[in-house]
Amino acid sequence: MTQRIALITGGSRGLGKNAALKLASAGIDIIFTWHSNQQAAEETVQEIAEKGVKVKAIQLDVGQSSQFPAFVETLAGALQSQWQCSHIDYLINNAGTGSSAPFGEFTEAVFDGLMALHLKGPFFLSQALLPIIRDGGAILNVSSGLARFSVPGYSAYATMKGGIEVLTRYMAKELGPRRIRVNCIAPGAIETDFEGGGVRDNSDMNRFLASQTALGRVGLPDDIGDAIVALLSDSLAWMTAQRVEVSGGMFL
Repeated sequence: MTQRIALITGGSRGLGKNAALKLASAGIDIIFTWHSNQQAAEETVQEIAEKGVKVKAIQLDVGQSSQFPAFVETLAGALQSQWQCSHIDYLINNAGTGSSAPFGEFTEAVFDGLMALHLKGPFFLSQALLPIIRDGGAILNVSSGLARFSVPGYSAYATMKGGIEVLTRYMAKELGPRRIRVNCIAPGAIETDFEGGGVRDNSDMNRFLASQTALGRVGLPDDIGDAIVALLSDSLAWMTAQRVEVSGGMFL
């Protein structure tokens, strides 16, 4: 079997970094994008390389679709020079950031920024990468439990994630002839730096969310990274167009 390669957007921190490390531990080579923190990207490259796989970090703002043609060109060059190939096996549309405000106070500018990063970006980046994704490969879009349950303040963010879930089904249908499976993972509350690290650092919030979760705690990055490895594995090669929530059973 040829060596497999995963491309992860937003792979220098948070869930993207955890997914990169977990996939690397499973023997999959990693290419990840980073937005603004070059030091964090370089440190992540070193951590992944210690797993014994090849790794490449490429700067990209997923919220700026005008950057996609140059990014694809850079990616193609890296594949040729570092892997002597022209395709990736997996695409994980992970890059994102949170923003919350009451519905009546949400500004159009912030809404547009969330739209560009969380919905338009994955749509057109996936489109641009179609010639590079191997037939029989897989795409995994990252949604959120907030697309199922409603928490005041997240109307715009959750709307984008709802769009991603619909997009996942359409991509699965249209890319099926190439045997590319497309699924969606929806994490619940996770202890990361998302939204300023509230779930991780605010003990009252952490306890409340744990009390509303069937398994009695909030999630850890490893919970999601392990699930991503499973969802991309050959064991689930017959699954496509599915939304898989990994939340420990939040707000059931």
